[in-house]
Amino acid sequence: MRKVWLGVSVGIGVSLSFVVLLVLGTYMVAANLAGGGGGTSVGLAKGSVPAAYASLIQRYGNSCPALNPALLAAQLYQESGWNAKAQSPANAKGLAQFIPATWASHGVDGDKDGKRDIWNPNDAIPSAAAYDCSLAKYVKDVPGNLTHNMLASYNAGAYAVIKYNGVPPYRETQNYVKTITNLSKSFEAPTRTVQPSRQSAAAIYFAQKQLGKPYLWGGNGTPEQGGRFDCSGLTKAAYKTVGIELPRVANDQWNAGPHPKRDELLPGDLVFFAYDLDDPRSIHHVGIYVGGGKMINAPYTGAVIRFDPIDSPDYIGATRVTKDGAKALPQPSAA
Repeated sequence: MRKVWLGVSVGIGVSLSFVVLLVLGTYMVAANLAGGGGGTSVGLAKGSVPAAYASLIQRYGNSCPALNPALLAAQLYQESGWNAKAQSPANAKGLAQFIPATWASHGVDGDKDGKRDIWNPNDAIPSAAAYDCSLAKYVKDVPGNLTHNMLASYNAGAYAVIKYNGVPPYRETQNYVKTITNLSKSFEAPTRTVQPSRQSAAAIYFAQKQLGKPYLWGGNGTPEQGGRFDCSGLTKAAYKTVGIELPRVANDQWNAGPHPKRDELLPGDLVFFAYDLDDPRSIHHVGIYVGGGKMINAPYTGAVIRFDPIDSPDYIGATRVTKDGAKALPQPSAA
């Protein structure tokens, strides 16, 4: 991902003790935050979904107790990646990836224009919520977590959930339930500060060792590339050192965990920049936050990896990377 940066770099001459102090600070802050616990709400984190869909997801995500907007957003993102024209080899269509036969039974006319259009997000989003809630009704008397049973019904059918008295012992179904519930955390607007990453110090340590290397578009740090990186190549490599596999492209990395607010940032958070602050699909750049309003940044061709300020007009937000969040991401886009 490429970005033209304005402003003056603080340069490679910044003492590495600056980073060391910031990283140590991560753990001191983490200790304070851990006691407070995390909280979730049915709200959507700012900028977590395209603005064109946000009000619909917020509204219909509260259609029944087993569903919430973040969970509905995670399902839609997992199914189509926000592509309203998506079509799978199995003939699943639209933003919610309905099979035509299922749409015929469960599609609704969300915008009241007299037709149920599988391609229209104004119909597809309320239809997805209505289908989820109808499944929840089928399995409401099944033991266990109602939301998990609803998701399992979506994947394997309500009959299987009833038969097995909960999520059935199918690997695909169990993975689906885990994936959607984990992915939903990246869409939640938490009521309390999100928990700090325990891997952040090691990720920063890797990134700081790259300071001064020339930027390379498409760089993954391979020997053939002289160990050089672009922005998302650097963040991917940094988190790989702690056993977390991020997608290759910056806007795919956005949903690898929950989104802390600007005043909640901790070293190790990924910070993102977008052309349209209402659309996370327009993210074009990412860096690794180190504290003090600064990030380690692989900026653009002709520059070196360096410290830069994060505050700029195209700052869209941050992600606190988690292993479960990264695992839950859909198949990444091509680099």
